[in-house]
Amino acid sequence: MAQARTPASCAAREALGLGVNWVFAPVADLDLEPRNPIIQTRSFGADPEAVSRQVATWVRAAQEAGVLACAKHYPGHGRAAQDSHDVVPSVASDLAELSGSDPRPFMRAIEAGVASIMTAHVSFPRWDASAAPATRSAVILDHLRSALGFDGLVVTDALMMEGARAGLPADEAVTAPLRAGCDLLLYPPDVEEAVSALDRAAGKDARIAGRVEASLAKYQRALDRAGQADQVYTADPVSEAESRDVARRLLASGLHRGTIPDLRGGIDLLIVDDDQDAEHRPGPNDLVRRDLARARAPDGYGGRRVILAFTEPRMSKGRVGFGAASRAVLSDAAPGASLVVLFGHPRLMQEIPGSAPVLLAWHRQPLMQHAVAEWLLERMR
Repeated sequence: MAQARTPASCAAREALGLGVNWVFAPVADLDLEPRNPIIQTRSFGADPEAVSRQVATWVRAAQEAGVLACAKHYPGHGRAAQDSHDVVPSVASDLAELSGSDPRPFMRAIEAGVASIMTAHVSFPRWDASAAPATRSAVILDHLRSALGFDGLVVTDALMMEGARAGLPADEAVTAPLRAGCDLLLYPPDVEEAVSALDRAAGKDARIAGRVEASLAKYQRALDRAGQADQVYTADPVSEAESRDVARRLLASGLHRGTIPDLRGGIDLLIVDDDQDAEHRPGPNDLVRRDLARARAPDGYGGRRVILAFTEPRMSKGRVGFGAASRAVLSDAAPGASLVVLFGHPRLMQEIPGSAPVLLAWHRQPLMQHAVAEWLLERMR
């Protein structure tokens, strides 16, 4: 389980270095629905037992390093075919069908002592006939407390998401999760209005007032067990080195659909970024090119074509694979390429035409882009 332990420990130490002692990770959802536009590479996979082991390892390692961990999104967002940023997804499975799979990673997280669990803005109408999303379903949250035995913090997913607000007055969107069993309300659209709504509800309903007091006390107990976060950022050279090593190991086993190409003599990089024009802009896509330039590696016309293809789950993206513009570029360029580096889900390899080898790099985060640059440089010498 080192593949989960090391990243978890690194993430925890880096978070503490930034002044953060509560990390909203790991994702405990199963990667079950190929049409799901928001989970994908955020999940450890589709096998309940394998994911459960990874989640439990991640939780233990992160909390041993001093942060509070948070398993999300209970009871599972992986079966949904829609994005809860935009709608309330509905899953047509009852508790009996789900029990052998989706909740299992959360059960293992609880056994590992996870401090908090985040709810899903997903409806399970064959489990809770009210069709309320889990965030405000007393039936589903009671199962978390009673059947799974969780007595830690229950936090909502972001309340600014449409899945949390759909069809509800603003006050009810704030108070309903608390009434159902949530302790903390994450990212409401208007914080001051949310506080006012809670004040009004507590003034009218003693049960709400009691829930607020109990949740605040639970929150304070959780903070007391968390590590002390730094007030000024301090870099952790050990964490940085371990993170780079994880990225290198991912790439060492990341070549698919062919053998390592001969890149000696130079390459010609082509960047295909499916998300660069998105409403919510992604991070940079040119770190590989910058690293190659710093190393004075030949990159340009006449070299072997290497495509860097970026596509990842993003809020409100509304689809899983490459968009029309990206597909058009890949249709033209990929068949003659020597290598395609895919910063995305392995399922998307089937959308890359031709037979060029594909190096799976998973995500655009700088760590992976720097590792890809190293991988290319080693094969250009």
